[in-house]
Amino acid sequence: MNRKYSQTFCLHTGAALLLLLTLMFSATARAEDQNGGWAGDWLTNYQSARAMGLGGSFTGLADEPLGMVWNPAGMTQLSRNEVFLETSRYFEGTSINTISFAVPGSKYPTLGLSILNLRSDEFQRTNEVNHDMGTFREGETAYVLSASHHVHPRVAIGGNLRVVHQSIDEFSATGMGLDLGLMASAADNVRVGLSAANLGGPNLELRETRESYPNQLRGGVAVDLMQGRAMVTAEVEKIGDLRTNVRGGGEFQLTDAITLRAGFDGSSPAGGFTVNLPQDLRLDYGTGDHDLGMIHRFSLSWRFGGFYANSSSSQQVISPLGTRPATQFSLDARTRDAVDSWRLEIHDQGENLVRQFGGRGAPPAHLMWDGKTAAGMPLPDGSYRYRLVVQDLGGLEIVGRSQTIGIDTRSRDIQVPVQVSGTK
Repeated sequence: MNRKYSQTFCLHTGAALLLLLTLMFSATARAEDQNGGWAGDWLTNYQSARAMGLGGSFTGLADEPLGMVWNPAGMTQLSRNEVFLETSRYFEGTSINTISFAVPGSKYPTLGLSILNLRSDEFQRTNEVNHDMGTFREGETAYVLSASHHVHPRVAIGGNLRVVHQSIDEFSATGMGLDLGLMASAADNVRVGLSAANLGGPNLELRETRESYPNQLRGGVAVDLMQGRAMVTAEVEKIGDLRTNVRGGGEFQLTDAITLRAGFDGSSPAGGFTVNLPQDLRLDYGTGDHDLGMIHRFSLSWRFGGFYANSSSSQQVISPLGTRPATQFSLDARTRDAVDSWRLEIHDQGENLVRQFGGRGAPPAHLMWDGKTAAGMPLPDGSYRYRLVVQDLGGLEIVGRSQTIGIDTRSRDIQVPVQVSGTK
């Protein structure tokens, strides 16, 4: 299938799904007109640490386990199993804590589960004559079970089953709803996401009043820049007949370990950062403004197993004038679909690309490097980083962990023979 046909297919599929979601949204929004309330505001407006740093613009990205809340189809971008934990403190002792887990699929769908819990501080309870009757708490828990799969190398669809439980004092209620989502690669560096949430519920009835979560219709785009080191994103959100939000943000990879981001959520700025830690751990922080004060959110994720792109060197240091004039790289990769292309990148300390190997199909098991550029010019002494990047036919790009190798022309590894004199 050629690129022109592939892009046309993506656009037509996206337009068709957008029309379908719009019709579904219009049909279900009338229930909100009759309700007049806004149930589930905490979940409707929830943003993870990374999403908050981008101003809440995450529908065209959604590439973390908790991303299923914005767009369940986004989980197809995950290349490794991932556990995701997050906590956020609000005002007057209120907190939201989440845990998510996702397993990327190949022949089978990508599966995920997220649990979000809202817990309030104690409220004072009084009777009809304002006598003190003690205290009570409010709590809400949302269970989101998600599945997504590629229907085309550049198009993925997904769905969520939401189960929400609410309790206030001795009263409680449970409701269910559905989410649908689409993620399409309009170009190699452009992703488009569409989602519709809270279809058919959840509907909760604690006592005599029935409350329905408002329907959400979202459309977003994410564009990679500077060979993947930067990204900008934007989205539009419609919440029932209540309001429309426009959001945008961007991030820049300062180093392999640190990424900075900033965004704009309708009327207020936001920001945050990511720190990549050893053992495939990642720390995210996001902050944003609220009518009652600033919100600070932290998340910690751990990636393991799944798909990978590994590279290693037989030498820690190359000595062009010594006995170690070259090194052998060992390459290994596991991808969701068949491998489309690969490249081994070598960067200097200034993040400049000084040498690149690559080709179509799967990477070779081994290749040699003599410490020179593609033009045959020797590189100066110093420390260099290398990593393997593999892309499969489905468009999933797997970036391996960066490793370090050194070049030292001063180390010649000269061995002086030792002569032992015997006695006559």
